[in-house]
Amino acid sequence: QVQLVESGGGLVQAGGSLRLSCAVSGRTVSNAMGMGWFRQAPGKEREFVAAIRWSGGNTYYANSVKGRFTISRDNAKNTVYLQMNSLKPEDTAVYYCAVQSSYTGSYYYPDHYDYWGQGTQVTVSS
Repeated sequence: QVQLVESGGGLVQAGGSLRLSCAVSGRTVSNAMGMGWFRQAPGKEREFVAAIRWSGGNTYYANSVKGRFTISRDNAKNTVYLQMNSLKPEDTAVYYCAVQSSYTGSYYYPDHYDYWGQGTQVTVSS
């Protein structure tokens, strides 16, 4: 069983920064894994934010966050981070990390991921 624990959410003013962390436990992160961040605002569908391939570190971003958010990983800690800068009110959502156990051909869709964290709230005030 894989467990993911997110942390780092909170309330920040527009233009501010937050760093989210997602620690993976229960299994060793393998080279086949990818990890993603998604978010879901009230009344909206869960949407892709960013992803990183564990082997090689290739990164992928939604257009809405490109240039403001950075996804990274710490192999030794089995942890993925999402550095969020220049935050906007429209970034307000519950942020979830997820694990893709083996590459499915895409990192962009929630149903391509096998395990999910409980979510952490990010609120950006104007």
